[in-house]
Order: sequence, then structure tokens, then C-alpha cells
Amino acid sequence: MQGGAQGQNCAKTAPGPRISIYFIMRGFSSTIGSTVKFILDHIFLVGIAVLSGGALLWPVLVQRGKKASPLQVTQLINRGKATIVDIRDADAFAAGHLRDARNMPLKDLKGRTGELEKFKSRTAVVVCQKGTRAFGAAKILEQAGFTDVVVLDGGIDAWQTQGLPTTK
Repeated sequence: MQGGAQGQNCAKTAPGPRISIYFIMRGFSSTIGSTVKFILDHIFLVGIAVLSGGALLWPVLVQRGKKASPLQVTQLINRGKATIVDIRDADAFAAGHLRDARNMPLKDLKGRTGELEKFKSRTAVVVCQKGTRAFGAAKILEQAGFTDVVVLDGGIDAWQTQGLPTTK
């Protein structure tokens, strides 16, 4: 009889997490229930996948400024309404740049914004190699008082890919 008492005693203990999950999933369809079970069983892997996906999408989701396509920049240049600021280093600039561009490497830009003072009424087009570092430079120019700042989408690489002219 003692064996029966011990069996009853064990039955009174609190159910573990798997039993409570079972009761939660019991109301779902089998597909949803198996999905929830998979997620709970592999929570760390699912967390890593979500975090890495978020890290990859973050630059796309957070727009840091206005972008202009090579066609739009060409139109601005042809109308004479743009000041081109190339933030690449001197060697990359010497290899090829947009017509009438001013070379101001990103590391020197804060100290050299005064050189662009007379161009504040024009659209400032910021150019880098691939279009990613230019957003930081655009922010610096906006803080310096430029009201219309755009980034060449895709940078000089996109410009050259479309066969547009560069000067040396």
C-alpha cells in the first residue's frame, strides 16, 4: 500500500514545463502546434536567426538621408544646381571622379566645411565608393547648415557601372 501512496504523492507534484506547453498547444492545429514546439525546443537557434536577420536588414530599414540615382545626379549637374563633394581619399579621387567634384576625405570633412560656405544654396551631392559611407558625410553637411543634401545611390561604382563619364 505504501507504493500506492507514493504514486499518489508523485501525481500531486507540479507539472513540468513540457506538460504545460502540451496543454497550451493542445488548442492549436497540429501545424501551429508543431511550429510552436520547434521554436520552443530550439529557442537559441531561432533567436540567433532573428538577430542576424535584423542586423542584415537594419541598414535598409533605417534611412539616414536622401538618396539620388545617377540619373538624378546627372540632371542636377546639367542644370548647374549641384555641388559635388567626393569623400574618398586622394588616391581614389585621382583615379576618377565626377566632373567639378571637390575632394574632401571623410576624415577631414568637419574641418573643411567652411570651404563650401558659398555653395549652401545649392544641392550638395555626396559621393563615396559604394554609397554607404556618404550618409555620415551628409549628416556632417546638414549640421554645417546645408539644407539640401543627397547621397549618390551606389556611389561612384554605380556611376561607372552605368557608363557615365568620370574625369581624372
